Amino acid sequence: MIVKNYKSYRVDTFVNKIYRGNPACVISLDKWMSDENLLHIAKENNVPETAFFINSSKKINLRWFTPDIEMDLCGHATLATAHILRTVFQHNLNNIIFHTLSGNLMVDFHDDIYYLNLPSRKAKKASLPQEIKKALNKQPKEIYKARDYLLVYNNQKEIEDIFIDKFFFDQINLGYGGVIVTAPGYEVDFVSRFFTPQATILEDPVTGSAHCTLVPFWSNRLSKKKLEAFQLSNRGGRLLCQDLSDRVLVGGQAKTLL
Repeated sequence: MIVKNYKSYRVDTFVNKIYRGNPACVISLDKWMSDENLLHIAKENNVPETAFFINSSKKINLRWFTPDIEMDLCGHATLATAHILRTVFQHNLNNIIFHTLSGNLMVDFHDDIYYLNLPSRKAKKASLPQEIKKALNKQPKEIYKARDYLLVYNNQKEIEDIFIDKFFFDQINLGYGGVIVTAPGYEVDFVSRFFTPQATILEDPVTGSAHCTLVPFWSNRLSKKKLEAFQLSNRGGRLLCQDLSDRVLVGGQAKTLL
């Protein structure tokens, strides 16, 4: 395998300081490598997502890879790419439009916040597969599903105490999807965590795409269009959210590490 030299940037997202939030690598390419090479680079980077983009004169193409697969949508790596385009490549527009597997995604920057305009994925009531049920140390009070399973709990403490048994959890394959656990927050509107079975990285630090489902759910539950959220991973991250009916806004800050 021959891989040409490329520039790689490491960005921490949904935070205003480094070593917190969700890390992503952002790589600028002149043309696409093979999928095998892109996945190999993502494995070597060993962060939740590596974003690859090509900035031509007409459009910006964007793809996302975990260390395991190519993803259909990734919020935090999109935010990271917008941050690098603005701060390193001096992109002269506040509104950046990416062409992706999930259609055109727009990122708007103002007041030091990047706002991702993402598709809304409203969840419907569902039953919980036995593999997930056995993997949880505490069962949810409500179960829904869109791309991801959405498991609703009583309070923030229950979310903090969630433990996943990988032996049972990895027996299910959810494709692009994962499992969101969520509850009302103590100091924010809602909190969450996100887990992916059969993945190199079990718990994602801050998951922008999960909020495609979280935002419409909590907007309806709390009768609020604008919400503040916090993802309770070890690194943690703060998100400013807005329900736009068929779309959601997910906002956060970013800091370049390397």
